[in-house]
Amino acid sequence: MFGTVDTVPQPEPKPVNPAPLEDSLPSEQPKQRTASGAIKAMGLSLGGISRELEDARKIRESLEGAERVIEIDPQLIEYSFVEDRLSHDFGLDETFRELVESIKLNGQQVPILVRPHPERRGYYQTAYGHRRLRAAAELKLPVQAIVRELSDAQLVVAQGKENAERRDLSFIERAFFARNLIDRGFSRSVVQDALALHKAEMTRYLQVVDAIPKPILQAIGPAPKIGRPRWVRLADMLRKPEGREAVQGVVQQDHFRLQGSDGRFEAVFEHLLNLNKPAVTAAAKVDPADAREIRDSNGDFIAKLLNTKKERSISFADTVPEAFVEYVAGELNGLLQRYRSERKA
Repeated sequence: MFGTVDTVPQPEPKPVNPAPLEDSLPSEQPKQRTASGAIKAMGLSLGGISRELEDARKIRESLEGAERVIEIDPQLIEYSFVEDRLSHDFGLDETFRELVESIKLNGQQVPILVRPHPERRGYYQTAYGHRRLRAAAELKLPVQAIVRELSDAQLVVAQGKENAERRDLSFIERAFFARNLIDRGFSRSVVQDALALHKAEMTRYLQVVDAIPKPILQAIGPAPKIGRPRWVRLADMLRKPEGREAVQGVVQQDHFRLQGSDGRFEAVFEHLLNLNKPAVTAAAKVDPADAREIRDSNGDFIAKLLNTKKERSISFADTVPEAFVEYVAGELNGLLQRYRSERKA
């Protein structure tokens, strides 16, 4: 009845291979292993040690670069190789006695500056602070000091600048120091830097100190109250051979040595003034009309003007400051030029 239907066998479909799972999914980064507690603690500990070592290194470098104040036995410290003082007779120096008492009561407030001795291992050499060193030695105390590596030139510049800043040297001591530096072979530029001097000032210092024999300078001493004008005048009087010979007898007298330094200067100065004072004859007496007193607005005597055919001079009273006398001397050339210009007009 019904016919049969022949079916054509269909080819079996090939299975589709799915893409590998690892290609289709994003790859996972490998997980880091978690350090155990002991290892982690060890790492932190090592990191802390490294930081401490670095801090210690920085502190050590800082200390090495810094200038520390240390205590040194005064017996291990020598004075500077260049002398800057004219007298070491501290027994008659009132300011030195005051320094000793101050250190005794309050301790040393300002350290001295030294360098390692260039020739004696374990010893030092002073750049500045010689009086403090001597005071500490007298009190049998260690001295407070800063140790610094210094060349010869650096030492004398430090020595000079400290004295200049503290106003510790008198006029003649500064001149004496300048001459000693020159004699030691230091250039004028180094000496001017050490003493904070201009070229012209340097020349004046050397002119004064070169005119006065060293034994007389040392016999008089620093004379802290005596300024440049009177030292210049003393030098002028000592340029004459007879003046030098006359002073030798003065400085050898006992009462001369017992005076303070300013008093010793006055003794030499007055002796030379009297030696150079000419005998006054009747003919040589000054007519009062030729001498005129100059007074200030208060009526106080400040100077005497002498105007004769043989002499024209101005003598200032002792009460007039030396600085003013220097000021007037510096203005004289300008006044003379102004006078001449006005006369021509």
